[in-house]
Amino acid sequence: MSNLLEVHEVCKNFGDFRALNKVSISVPQGSIFGLLGPNGAGKTTLIRVINQITMPDSGTVHLDGASLKPEHIKDIGYLPEERGLYKTMKVGEQALYLAQLKGLNKAEAKKRLNYWFERLEIGDWWNKKIQELSKGMAQKIQFVVTVLHRPKLLIFDEPFSGFDPINANLIKDEILRLREDGATVIFSTHRMESVEELCDDIALIHKSNKILDGRLIDVKRQYKISTYEVGIRTHNKALLEQELSNKFEVSVANFKTLEDELKLNIKLAETDKPNDLLNYLTSQGEVSHFVELIPSVNDIFIQTVKNN
Repeated sequence: MSNLLEVHEVCKNFGDFRALNKVSISVPQGSIFGLLGPNGAGKTTLIRVINQITMPDSGTVHLDGASLKPEHIKDIGYLPEERGLYKTMKVGEQALYLAQLKGLNKAEAKKRLNYWFERLEIGDWWNKKIQELSKGMAQKIQFVVTVLHRPKLLIFDEPFSGFDPINANLIKDEILRLREDGATVIFSTHRMESVEELCDDIALIHKSNKILDGRLIDVKRQYKISTYEVGIRTHNKALLEQELSNKFEVSVANFKTLEDELKLNIKLAETDKPNDLLNYLTSQGEVSHFVELIPSVNDIFIQTVKNN
C-alpha cells in the first residue's frame, strides 16, 4: 500500500522550546491513522504543519508524492479541536460560504449539502444560527463542512467532543464509510476505545518525539504477554490453583461471572502451547472462560509513555 502522506524528520521550535523533534510518520492511502500522545506532546503542532498553518523549521512533508504546497489546501479537510464556526451566521449560509472557499461552485455545494443534511437528519437546521445550536449540533455542521469537498486527506482532532453516545456512533460510522470510499484519515484523540475501533495504523508522540508507530495489529503483537484469562468450575479450587502455580506463572483474575469459579491469569512460557493448557484445564473441570489477554491501546499508551 502506498502512502498518501509522508512526514520526514520535521522539527519545529517556538523560541527555546522544541515542539517537534525530527518527527517522521507515513500515512497509508485509504487508512485511518491514529495520532496519539499526552497533552502537550506535539500532536497539534504536527497537524498545523500538515495544514500549512505553521511552517516547519526543518524536515519535509509530501502529500500524494508531491512536496507540500499552498495549493494542497484543497486536498485536505481539517476538523480542529477548537471549533471555528461564525456564531451569528445561519447554518446554510455559512456552510455554502465555506464550501465555496474549498473550490465548490454554489450549485454543487448546495447539492452536496442537501445530501449530507438529509443523511444526518439536520435539514431543519438550515436557517438556524450557530449560536442557537448545542455544541454537538454545531459539531455535526463542522463535520459536514470538513468532508463536503471530498478531500484526499481528512484530519479529525477530537471529532467526538460534545457528542452524546448515539451521535458519536453516528459520526464514527460516517468516518468508517469515508475510509471505505477511499478517503485517508488522520485521527487524533484521547479516547483510546475509539482508536481500537477505528484505526489501522498509529503513531505515539511524547515530549516532541515519536516513540512508537506501526500497524495497530503489529504494535499489539509487540506488547502481547502470552497470558490467558481463565475461568473454571472445579470441586477443589485451592488444589487446582496450587497445581497450576507449580506449572505456570499465575495471578488472580478479575472478570464478571455468574457462577462461583476459579478465576486466574495464567502466563505461558515460550515453549507452552495454549491448546495444551486448555486440554489440561478441561481435564480438571468445566472451563467457562478462556481468553488471551491482548493489550489495549490504552495499556500500550500508558506503558510506553511511562517507559519514556
